[in-house]
Amino acid sequence: MTSNTSPSLADALAAGTVVLDGGMSNQLESDGHDLGDELWSARLLAERPEAVTQAHLSYFRAGADVAITASYQATFEGFARRGIGHDDAARLLALSVDLAREAARQAEGAGVERPLWVAASVGPYGAMLADGSEYRGRYGLSVDELERFHRPRTEVLAAAAPDVLALETVPDADEGAALLRAVRGLGVPAWLSYTVDGRHTRAGQPLEEAFALAADMDEVIAVGVNCCAPQDVEPAVEIAARVTGKPVVVYPNSGESWDAEARAWRGRTSFGAAQVKTWRDAGAKLIGGCCRVGPEAIASIRQALGTD
Repeated sequence: MTSNTSPSLADALAAGTVVLDGGMSNQLESDGHDLGDELWSARLLAERPEAVTQAHLSYFRAGADVAITASYQATFEGFARRGIGHDDAARLLALSVDLAREAARQAEGAGVERPLWVAASVGPYGAMLADGSEYRGRYGLSVDELERFHRPRTEVLAAAAPDVLALETVPDADEGAALLRAVRGLGVPAWLSYTVDGRHTRAGQPLEEAFALAADMDEVIAVGVNCCAPQDVEPAVEIAARVTGKPVVVYPNSGESWDAEARAWRGRTSFGAAQVKTWRDAGAKLIGGCCRVGPEAIASIRQALGTD
C-alpha cells in the first residue's frame, strides 16, 4: 500500500469495487521492449528494471488500483537455465515487488491520491516450461510435487511484503490445491484465479470443484478467473461467488486469439465496458484485464465502474 493508513485490499473489496491493471507484457512491448524469450517479461527484471516500473506506472496513472508484478514467469528453474543462480533469482523475485512499490510512489508523486496495492504474481508450473502447457494443465506431476515447485518462490515473494499473492492463470484444480498449500502460513493474503474454458478449468475439471478448494481458507481473499475469453467470465463469477462466498476477481484477455504458429494475435477484441458492469453486478469485486488489455482499457473500466 502507499501508506500505513491505507485500508487492506480485503477491506477495500468488502467496501466496493477495486480496479486491477492490464497485461504487463503488452505494455512492455508497446514501450518497445522485445519479449521474445522464455523468461518473457521476467527477463527485464534483470536487464531493464526501470522499464517494469514504467509499465506499472502507466497502469496506475490510467486508473488501476492494483499492480500485478512481473514475476509470473520468474522461477528459480527458469532463471537457472539462463545462468542466474539461486541467490540472484531470489533477489530478482523480491525486486519485482519493489519495482511495483516504486511505481506506486511515483504515481503518488504525480498526484494519484487513492490507495494503491501490489499483487505478487505466482504463475503456474506451465509458465516455467514456456511451451503453452499453462493453458492445458495435466503436467504429470502430483499435488505434492507441484507444491514443492511453488513453495520456494512463494516464500521469497511473501518475504518481499506484497499486499497479496496473485495465484494466477492456474489451468488445473490439482495445481490450485498445490498453490493453496504453498501459501498457507506465509502471513500474506492471496487470490486464486483459474484460466478456464467455459464452466471448466483448462484441464477439464468443473469450476465448482476448483473453487471449492479455497472456500474455507482464510488466507484467500478472492477467487476467480483470468487469461480467458471475456464471454467465459460471467458464468465463472456466479459459480465462484456461490461456491466460496468470497469476493470474485476477474481479468480476462481482450478476446483476440493467439496463433502459436505465427506467434501473433488474430481477430478482434470483444472486451467492452458494458461487460464490466455485468461482471460487477454478478459479484465481481476486483476487475481488470490480462493479455492485450492496455492502459486505455483500464481507464475505460474505471470510468464504467464509476469508482472515482
